[in-house]
Amino acid sequence: MKDTPLTSWHRNHGGKLVEFGGYWMPLDYGSIVEEHLAVRQRAGLFDVSHMGEFLVEGVSASPFLDHLLTNPPSRLNVGQALYSPMCLPTGGTVDDLLVYRLDEKKYLLVVNAANIAKDWDWVSQASQHWPLVTLANVSDTTALLALQGPQAQSLLQPLASIDLNTVSYYHFSPQVMIDGVPVLLSRTGYTGEEGFELYLEGNAAPTVWQSLIDRGAIPVGLGARDTLRLEARLPLYGHELSETITPLEAGLGMFVRFKQPGDFIGRGALERQKSEGLQRKLVGLTLVGGIARAGYPVMDAEGHAVGIVTSGTHSPSLKKPIALALVALQQSAIGTPLSVEIRGKMVPAQVVATPFYRRGTHL
Repeated sequence: MKDTPLTSWHRNHGGKLVEFGGYWMPLDYGSIVEEHLAVRQRAGLFDVSHMGEFLVEGVSASPFLDHLLTNPPSRLNVGQALYSPMCLPTGGTVDDLLVYRLDEKKYLLVVNAANIAKDWDWVSQASQHWPLVTLANVSDTTALLALQGPQAQSLLQPLASIDLNTVSYYHFSPQVMIDGVPVLLSRTGYTGEEGFELYLEGNAAPTVWQSLIDRGAIPVGLGARDTLRLEARLPLYGHELSETITPLEAGLGMFVRFKQPGDFIGRGALERQKSEGLQRKLVGLTLVGGIARAGYPVMDAEGHAVGIVTSGTHSPSLKKPIALALVALQQSAIGTPLSVEIRGKMVPAQVVATPFYRRGTHL
């Protein structure tokens, strides 16, 4: 088990620590619902230093990453970021990640915490065929803070050395001072809200964290991070994506660039799946009378098994149970009545449009 640079702070301030991705991480500080609503209404601060960071550089870095990922990073300008799945030859998903273009020949990959070792092996093995590419795993020396919510920018601006309006969505600035500490500042997010990410040296993280808390940011744990991303229909690896779930099945076809020239790992399998037609699809559900959890069976109106829940919770924003489920294509139309088996009981459910929540409004 590893600590992040902020584990002691979490422990000393009421954080309920749990194991996640090999790290001690705060599940909550007393109330998942209160932390969730703080992000929706004000500004929440997440320690996500457990995420993995790989540097990829060299004269062949761009074509290598275009081969490795379904969404080609070579089309990025320096200072831009993108989201991409990384697939197996079968079309299943190794991981989903963020890519930052640091300069013409250098990129930063940000991968899921539970997949760091697996991803490093996968990327390293793939790079053996690209001698002009060098890799560095900087996960252990990089801290990552995420500030999310409608007040995030106004809270962060007084500490920042730049005008935050100059950083557009899915862009970043590599050399920003936050309260005197150098950070790479990006604007992406995993909550459905306005927000920023701060990448910095681990030993500097407690200073910046405390400065943001002192200005009014609410510390938020993994529990609310999960409910927030689920409301926004953002996938979690191991749930909506896995080595047996393709990006197309997960509704991420926009991040699989078939029109781009060149090959990428998994392209053939994904093209076949697209041409033959999907057999199953990720959908949103609302339920009446129970909360669905990952792994619960989904039934059609006749009681036949047609899918499985990938994630479920009680939505603090909608004040009702919601879920994502992978179901047979014939049962995926909006409005389709289904049921979820919860501890032996059939709980009514219905397929609904997603995301469940959009910034400033919700279904």
